[in-house]
Amino acid sequence: MLRGLPTTRPAGCPFDPPAELAELRPLTRMVYPDGHVGWLATGHEVVRAILSDQRFSVRYELMHLPFPGGPDEIPPAPPGDMTGMDAPEHTRFRQLLAGKFTVRRMRLLTDRVEQVCAELLDAMAEHGPPTDLVTAYAQPVPAAMICELLGVPYADHEFFQRQTMTLTSLRSTAADQGAAMTALYEYLHDLVLAKRATPTDDLLSDLTTSDLDDVELSGLGSFLLGAGLDTTANMLALGTFALLRNPEQLEALRTGWVTVDEAVEELLRYLTIAHTGVRTARTDVEVGGEVVRAGESVTLSLQAADRDPARYPDPDVLDLSRHAAGHVALGYGIHQCLGQQLARVEMRVAFPALFERFPSLRLAVDAAEVPMRTDSNLYGVHALPVTWT
Repeated sequence: MLRGLPTTRPAGCPFDPPAELAELRPLTRMVYPDGHVGWLATGHEVVRAILSDQRFSVRYELMHLPFPGGPDEIPPAPPGDMTGMDAPEHTRFRQLLAGKFTVRRMRLLTDRVEQVCAELLDAMAEHGPPTDLVTAYAQPVPAAMICELLGVPYADHEFFQRQTMTLTSLRSTAADQGAAMTALYEYLHDLVLAKRATPTDDLLSDLTTSDLDDVELSGLGSFLLGAGLDTTANMLALGTFALLRNPEQLEALRTGWVTVDEAVEELLRYLTIAHTGVRTARTDVEVGGEVVRAGESVTLSLQAADRDPARYPDPDVLDLSRHAAGHVALGYGIHQCLGQQLARVEMRVAFPALFERFPSLRLAVDAAEVPMRTDSNLYGVHALPVTWT
């Protein structure tokens, strides 16, 4: 019986999951901080099976959280928060958005992503070294794109970043998170009312013609804005850190020995920044040779699944030439990341543009001094000081 989720990453290995995860069975009994006896899933096959099985619920009020210090009871998801909805409620929202985030539509944004990246890199060059890549590049790229897509003023992006950081921080109290959610909702609610009165050419305006009421659309807007800001920002910053620490892989990307598509998928697998999820069985379910009883929560270690040697040989090695398809860094099943194609387009443009513009880019501090986001349910770096010649 495992008592608590392993969370301590190995010293000197900022990209690796806790070593204890690799020593566990694919599905292991675990005692949660609140005393609940549930499960921890670490095997790739088991994690994908649970993610694709709708007998497991994502509803917050049914969950037991694996991280200490969380609330004993979680309120239901607010209207529009798709991550806490089961079908058919989730299906209703997903169908409204599915056609907005297709591969084709997101690839049409490539030119605009290239322009945003070029402008930010120009500003970095004008500022001169050293600089914090998080605030200079990693955060502004996805912020600019999700703001344009939704029709949200980019000038307010620092406000959105603060609220999103509060929502993803494991140190935030329930009151902190509630205040952040309220602040985002109230901002989006005012914006939704304005777009109903005077529609513009953006996603929120398009959705004012749907059957969503103001509360639902404001909640959905808050969800999309938060999801589009922090995930890709963390991938760009942490991915750059990983490439700088693996110069032979960076050289393979620079010289075209691997494609940027291959590089992005391997970085997603290797880093798996959305490292942990939870599902709760709605009925007795047999999975991985075990029976998960109704009401039992299963913590899904997505980072362990993406380092499963049964699925990926030498999983702890960053190998950009690897065929990394099938990873769960973006989820799986009906709750797979809605904006995954936008995130891919942003990374496929932003990584090559950065290293082409600054071929001598390197860390401005010792690697051990880079502040890691170990206090968040989205892994990454709080800052990435870089310099160049």
